[in-house]
Amino acid sequence: MNTKKKLAATAARAARSGRPEDQRLPLGSTFAYGLQHVLTMYGGIIAPPLIIGAAAGMSSQDIGLLIAACLFVGGLATILQTIGIPFFGSRLPLVQGVSFAGVSTMVAIVHGGGGIQAVFGSVIAASLIGLLITPLFSKIIRFFPPVVTGVVITTIGLTLMPVAANWAMGGNSKAPDYGSVANIGLAAVTMAIVLLLSKVGNAAISRLSILLAMVLGTLIAFAVGMADFSKVAQGAIVAFPTPFAFGPPTFEVASIISMLIVILVTLTETSADIIAVGDIVGTKVDSKRIGDGLRADMLSSAISPLFNSFTQSAFAQNVGLVAITGVKSRFVVSAGGVILVVLGLLPVLGRVVASVPTPVLGGAGVVLFGTVAASGIRTLAKVEYRNNMNLIVVAASLGFGMIPIAAPTFYDKFPTWFSTIFHSGISSAALMAILLNLLFNHLKAGNSENQSVFVAGTDRVLRQEDLKCLAEGDRYENGKLFDCDGKEVPVEPSRIAADEH
Repeated sequence: MNTKKKLAATAARAARSGRPEDQRLPLGSTFAYGLQHVLTMYGGIIAPPLIIGAAAGMSSQDIGLLIAACLFVGGLATILQTIGIPFFGSRLPLVQGVSFAGVSTMVAIVHGGGGIQAVFGSVIAASLIGLLITPLFSKIIRFFPPVVTGVVITTIGLTLMPVAANWAMGGNSKAPDYGSVANIGLAAVTMAIVLLLSKVGNAAISRLSILLAMVLGTLIAFAVGMADFSKVAQGAIVAFPTPFAFGPPTFEVASIISMLIVILVTLTETSADIIAVGDIVGTKVDSKRIGDGLRADMLSSAISPLFNSFTQSAFAQNVGLVAITGVKSRFVVSAGGVILVVLGLLPVLGRVVASVPTPVLGGAGVVLFGTVAASGIRTLAKVEYRNNMNLIVVAASLGFGMIPIAAPTFYDKFPTWFSTIFHSGISSAALMAILLNLLFNHLKAGNSENQSVFVAGTDRVLRQEDLKCLAEGDRYENGKLFDCDGKEVPVEPSRIAADEH
């Protein structure tokens, strides 16, 4: 209790002397809360390199290198975002890491034949373009309302579900135990642990449910002989990330265009996170601060492939953690960034994570990727669907984004550049959502006053002509219309109904 009082007093003094996010806590508390931020996002930051590395056919040692690189770069990006330098960094408590937004697109690039080098090249080029357009982004952000971002975030989660299913089956379709009851059973046990831990009354355990479930699932797998850690000792324990360890980046126009869509989504998400955390902290967030935060995002993303990492973005779950704990200090998050850098210098930890049985990842992935989709659905729930065309925007965009997931060979006969862009469900959904939003909500010339059947289906609507036929006191009961005196009013069958009979 005394510790809590001391922390509260320190925070109060800092708040009186300046901005709430500039409060400084004792060193021990700073790193303790920083570690909590790391643990909250750890499962999310290691998932992208696991997915992309597996898609590229990498060994567990190489995937371990990717994981270490992502931790290292995420730490540096977090420090830049929280401490800041002139023109770069929002100086807010925002944790940075590899964004889920680009995972499915990167997997599509890998499968398109470009390999991991094309992924790195597209990230560098698209991030530099993003850095250039950052000053203009505040002017075009209105073209990315919740109806667009909600579709994209939902699609991200849905497009990753096949990855979780493949993991749950074993990850390697050529293995004799692929899809075995043992593999799927282990995935089911891991998923059950996630759900049970989420139900626990302890908030810290609930927030760490995915990470803890992976640990417990791995221990169970080791006990039954389904985990192999023999390769963990193969390689350096401590090492600085080797620049371009997988070869120099290659630059393909189609891959860059596809990744640029991801960058636009990342800019939108980071803008929303900056505004959200500013509101939670209770500090002023203006266009300059948003611009500084976005530039830090893009600079980190452009540099990250040098150290074998990917696009960087603010982690929304850590914004929620700031709200839950009430600890508003950006220096706490900076301490978390330092911890990430240290972890990134320990590739042995990356190899340990890479040795986690694939079915365990699958069980956790179902919940993890489902959470991403649920976040998108939550965003879509905020969209106004009454008397507009937003429902058809969502319906067509989600459907279009699901095509390459439902039928992976759908675009195989198309030119390579086209299939690279549209083979990614997120790229397909984002393009469709942006174009339809422009068509229906911005370019209103030609829109009919008699709204589409899709609009009528979003809410109960009566035409003005129908209301004119009603008299004062009319009521509708049991399929019959009565006037104010209780006398039944004959209802003539519609012409359509009569024709059907």
